[in-house]
Amino acid sequence: MTDTTAVVEDRPSRSFAGDLWHQFKAHPGGVAGLIVFAFILLAVYVGPLIHTVDPNKLDIRAKNQGMSLAHPFGTDNLGHDMLAQVMAGGQISLAVGITAMLLALFLGTLVGVLAGYFKRIDGLLMRMTDLFLALPLLPLLLVIIMLFRDTLRAAFGPETGIFILIVFVIGITSWMHTARIVRGDVLTVKSQEFILAAKSSGMWEYRVILKHILPNVMSSIMVSATLGIASAIITESALSFLGLGFPSDFPTWGRLLFDGANFLQINPSRVLWPGLAISLSVLSVNYIGDAIRDALDPRLLKR
Repeated sequence: MTDTTAVVEDRPSRSFAGDLWHQFKAHPGGVAGLIVFAFILLAVYVGPLIHTVDPNKLDIRAKNQGMSLAHPFGTDNLGHDMLAQVMAGGQISLAVGITAMLLALFLGTLVGVLAGYFKRIDGLLMRMTDLFLALPLLPLLLVIIMLFRDTLRAAFGPETGIFILIVFVIGITSWMHTARIVRGDVLTVKSQEFILAAKSSGMWEYRVILKHILPNVMSSIMVSATLGIASAIITESALSFLGLGFPSDFPTWGRLLFDGANFLQINPSRVLWPGLAISLSVLSVNYIGDAIRDALDPRLLKR
């Protein structure tokens, strides 16, 4: 009897996961986005084990070359291998995007849950959210980087300091939409009968939030996470393209675009490859987010 009961209890979770995957597979863009993004991750993190050229190696005799077996993406004006630089830059750009997304997701979820659950601080937190939404983000990012760049470089080194600064400034300027979405879901869930029953049983407020509120708003958080990665990659690329990102000897996709813009007429591939990497990453993540949103739609799951 115990084994039979365990099997019966396990079925709903497998069925729910199966329904989610079935709905996800029904979204052609989501499946294509998942394949493309998985390929980019493999190329960026596994590719350097196959193509072992040092991205910072100089070869003046091979500068501004086109595609070849030795240099599949060609070389730049200093003889750097572009394929090695695109893979190394992808590691940094994706790391910045994922880390900044996690920070923005944490802040947005925290503000959204607190604002939706505790009515007395709802107005204050939402006005603060409106204030951040009203700020011109790009000038604000530029000012913050100019003010704290040298300090963090001196404290943590030129690479780690810039990484911390860029992740921080992107994270603290990207949480507002997540907060609004999560707040709306919390307001809906909070009025349900099982929440009232949990409160009536004497359960502590933080346990109600952790056990009942958060699991029921997780779908919105997951969609915000996927879209947040794309937004963070674009923001980091824009900052690097403006020359305010990582040092010139530390390639990112945005930095490669910035360095290759002056050689567009001589060697267009210097802009093509990093630009294509950014476009495919952002597009694939957006399609994955759309597919996850559709897969978590309760109306579709009921079918």
